[in-house]
Amino acid sequence: MKRLLILGGTADARALAAAVAETLAGRAEAVTSWAGRTGRAPDVAGETRVGGFGGSAGMVDYIQRETIDMVIDATHPFAETISDHAYDAALIAQVPRLGLIRPPWRLPPGSRWVEVANLEAAAEALGKFAHRVFLTSGRQTIDAFADVADVWFLVRLIDPPAESLPLAAYEVTTGRPPFTLEHEKALIADHNIDTLVSKSSGGPLPAKISAAVEMGLPMVLIAPPPPVPGARAESVAAALEWIERQL
Repeated sequence: MKRLLILGGTADARALAAAVAETLAGRAEAVTSWAGRTGRAPDVAGETRVGGFGGSAGMVDYIQRETIDMVIDATHPFAETISDHAYDAALIAQVPRLGLIRPPWRLPPGSRWVEVANLEAAAEALGKFAHRVFLTSGRQTIDAFADVADVWFLVRLIDPPAESLPLAAYEVTTGRPPFTLEHEKALIADHNIDTLVSKSSGGPLPAKISAAVEMGLPMVLIAPPPPVPGARAESVAAALEWIERQL
């Protein structure tokens, strides 16, 4: 029985854990790890663990202690630190590693969007034309927009914030994806949103992007960091095939 570590926190990670449990029972078992930054535990097939590893060295210790045979990095495309640690740990522990990398979004012709390199560039872009912004890039990115003047923000978070946000004018809406197209269009219309900010995280187009396209909203999309080197798969099915080749 081979043991694999899925670094998760994404829908792809949950889907892969379910596929391993369903199709590879008796041949492989998965442990899915997630950071635990939100209060709700994910619904994941098989064994789970919560929290960090303590850097690359801690992940090496876990791989060796738990006799992990392979690592699948199915984290969010912007989770640079854990991906770097997984790359180093797999090399040191001498176990194969796969990156489950979402293909980039393909926006329909006529979409109004600009891709920027980082959060600071996104904040600078907003200051030039936006007035009411739907900010969907996550709690850890909000500080980058603190100095944007004359802009009101609708900030979407998974959980309510424990303290005030560093924005001059804002409202918080909470919820956990996936959201429907109707929900997103209503949210945008009800708050008179004129610009959407999102991480360009790839995979199927989320409803917020489709809603912005249909409503003609400009979008400021933050480009993902380059993936670490090594084997990659762009779908759960391809990742499952890679796992089967390692058995």
